[in-house]
Amino acid sequence: RDTTLLHMITCWYAEVRMVTMGLYGYLVVLTILYAEVIRVYAVEGGMLYPKESPSRELKELNGIWSFRADVSSSRDKGFVEKWYANPLAESGPVIDMPVPASFNDITQEGQLRDFIGWVWYEKEVWIPRQWILSDTGLRVVLRVGSAHYYAVVWVNGEQVAKHEGGHLPFEAVITEVIQKNPSEPCRITIAVNNTLNLHTLPPGTIEYMTNKKRYPPGYFVQNINFDFFNYAGLHRPVLLYTTPLIYIDDITVTTDYTDGTGVIHFQLSIKGSSEFSLNLKLYDKRRKVVATGSGATGQLKVPDPNLWWPYLMHGDPGYLYNLEVHLTAKCNGQAFEDFYTLPIGIRTVQVTDNQFLINGKPFYFHGVNKHEDADVRGKGLDWPLIVKDFNLLKWLGANSFRTSHYPYAEEIMDMCDKLGIVVIDECPGVGIKLPESFGNESLAHHLIVMEELVRRDKNRPSVVMWSVANEPASELPPAEYYFKTLIRYTKALDSTRPVTFVTDSDFSKDLGAPYVDVICVNSYFSWYHDPGHLEVIQLQLNTQMENWNSLYKKPIIQSEYGADTIPGLHNDPPLMFTEEYQKIVLQLYHRVFDEKRKDYVIGELIWNFADFMTAQTTTRVVGNKKGIFTRQRQPKASAFVLRDRYWKLANETGLLPQWIKSGYNL
Repeated sequence: RDTTLLHMITCWYAEVRMVTMGLYGYLVVLTILYAEVIRVYAVEGGMLYPKESPSRELKELNGIWSFRADVSSSRDKGFVEKWYANPLAESGPVIDMPVPASFNDITQEGQLRDFIGWVWYEKEVWIPRQWILSDTGLRVVLRVGSAHYYAVVWVNGEQVAKHEGGHLPFEAVITEVIQKNPSEPCRITIAVNNTLNLHTLPPGTIEYMTNKKRYPPGYFVQNINFDFFNYAGLHRPVLLYTTPLIYIDDITVTTDYTDGTGVIHFQLSIKGSSEFSLNLKLYDKRRKVVATGSGATGQLKVPDPNLWWPYLMHGDPGYLYNLEVHLTAKCNGQAFEDFYTLPIGIRTVQVTDNQFLINGKPFYFHGVNKHEDADVRGKGLDWPLIVKDFNLLKWLGANSFRTSHYPYAEEIMDMCDKLGIVVIDECPGVGIKLPESFGNESLAHHLIVMEELVRRDKNRPSVVMWSVANEPASELPPAEYYFKTLIRYTKALDSTRPVTFVTDSDFSKDLGAPYVDVICVNSYFSWYHDPGHLEVIQLQLNTQMENWNSLYKKPIIQSEYGADTIPGLHNDPPLMFTEEYQKIVLQLYHRVFDEKRKDYVIGELIWNFADFMTAQTTTRVVGNKKGIFTRQRQPKASAFVLRDRYWKLANETGLLPQWIKSGYNL
């Protein structure tokens, strides 16, 4: 996606208006200008999750794809030779590659594991005949759940889509392309490039090694400023689905609860015609209709509703209604019908000076940070692993997590909605450390990413806060305008949720913190700071909390803390990397949390839920070992410490049902 236009407009506007408007007026109008241009560059249309209905069909393309990495020195051989124009196997050797999965750990080739550049995927599929016929009144859509990082898509040799940024879905309507050769299989080719530069999210740099006595010709490395492995490939499902030509494109809902009545405000976007009829029915869990409505905008009222409550805050957490939207329309004498069902949780979110309220009651985040990371499949979607992780979260007594440091799969978010796990939804804004990554081009892309993220997750009751970045260099001068613009734009997209970013900057120098609703702070006392000195934790953590609170008077979440631990490594007195050391680090942090949560601390999120892979460095032994579970999801001693604490915190609220209290004791 070319952001040159945005850069040119920005520079022109600066020259013309700076003199006449002054700096403040210039920045305000420039923000509006950004918003208008962003809408041109962001993924068009709605981003409803594909699902079958009486009017929609779905065909998953998961499984084995043909795969080839472009190992040419310039990495552009595939484009020069047009590998997309013919079956990929005709371009040279291909291998089998599972989708969804990262490609890095699938083979025994070290070169592929650390490969930077273009890789090519291809799959041939048969399209159902009824999808292709020109008189059926159908759209056929190709959807890619996530391609990390930049992707170009062809169908039967014709380019149908481009997308920049991993972790978020994109689509292409391919109806006309597949109708050209209805008797032949459909060949889908996807080229994916994982190269990171100063303006991507996350950022990175490519460094060429020119010393011919130490490196071979053309040798380069990808430098990054984040601590997880840069897995790449098609990480989430690729599928085809259909809609009628006149169809439900998008649904936006917000909810409220007043005087015993739940209110669902809805806004529908319809594509294909301006003449249509809409009817809405809201079903409870027993398939009983509890509210009806009509039209593209309006509200549904639910007397005495079942509210959506977080896990361990209510006896029936994660209560979801189903909103069924029924579209009818006529065009050129042909009748069209479309159905879409959206799960809805009725709940409210509010932030005060010292509390986070869900449905008007104080909510305390006792949860984890996670990664989409596992053996062999890397960041690839894996249902057994997903279900295992949620079972572990429930066992742990965790009520929340942050999607560190990128949006997680929609399937994971569905589970959060269903189970009542509260989510801080974070974009891939991690590793923003250099001044060049705070410029116009970077900001333009960051705004696009937030637009796409909000569009995808705006209706989820589990999502209670947006996080626009993790540990940026927010003390740098350009950070103030960057985060002011970014946060205000996110609030313009969604005024119902608070916005934050996660900081590790000095409280007195952080230029982005004034614009967040909740202060989220990462710190690793006795680990990265004063390693091995457990005796300083409580003093330093107390000072940290008091400094942030005295300056901003906003609620605070300890968004990361922890220590690396090698499972089975023991020493007493505790030494770094032993299970004993991790346990006491947690316990000393908890003592301070227990004091501060009486006033303004509203949450604690351990780093990390499970061990995960990183780049190879002298400070990492086969990955980051700060997990309370191993990468294979086996508990370390700290998991039991945290479990005991989280269940006690849940019991303290007085909201935990008796059967759950007694169940924990078993």
